[in-house]
Amino acid sequence: MTNEYAKAELASVWEEVQLQFRSIAQIQQARAELTASATVRKRVTVTVNADGTIIDTKFGPGIEELTFPEIAKAVTTAAQQACAEVGRKAQELVAPLQERRARLPKVSDLIEGMPDFQADQPIEPEVPLAPPGSTQRQDAADNAGAAAAFSNVEAHTLNRGRGVTQASW
Repeated sequence: MTNEYAKAELASVWEEVQLQFRSIAQIQQARAELTASATVRKRVTVTVNADGTIIDTKFGPGIEELTFPEIAKAVTTAAQQACAEVGRKAQELVAPLQERRARLPKVSDLIEGMPDFQADQPIEPEVPLAPPGSTQRQDAADNAGAAAAFSNVEAHTLNRGRGVTQASW
C-alpha cells in the first residue's frame, strides 16, 4: 500500500512539474514582449526591453535648454526608472508561478536524508545604481564583504602525491 501511495504522490508531483514547465514557457514569451518607458524633466523619454536594454530614446521640446550634464543625468535616471518598471512587470508575471512552486514539496521532503539546498542558497546582493568611482558605489562594495558565507563546510586538503594528476603520469 505504501508503494502505491508513493507512486501516486510522485505522479501528482510530476503533473505539477509539467504544468509549471508550460507556465514557464508562457511567462518567458510574455516577458520577451515586455517594455517600459520613463520620462524625466518632461524632455527625456527612455524605453527599455525586458532585459533592460535601451531600445528607444526621445528628446522632447526644450531639450536645448538643458546642459549636457543635465541631459546625461536625465537619460540615466529615465533608463533606471524604466528598468525598475520592466523589472516590476516581470515580477508580476512570475508571481503566480512562484506561488505554485512554493506549494510543491521540496526534494528534501520527498527523499529522506536529502539536505534542503534552498536554505543554504546565498542571497543575491542589490546592484548599485551609482556611477563608477562614486562614494555611494564604494560604500555598497564595503558593505558587501560578508555576502556569501557558508556555515556547514568541511575543510578539504588536496593530496598532491602520486596519482593521475601527477605531472609525470
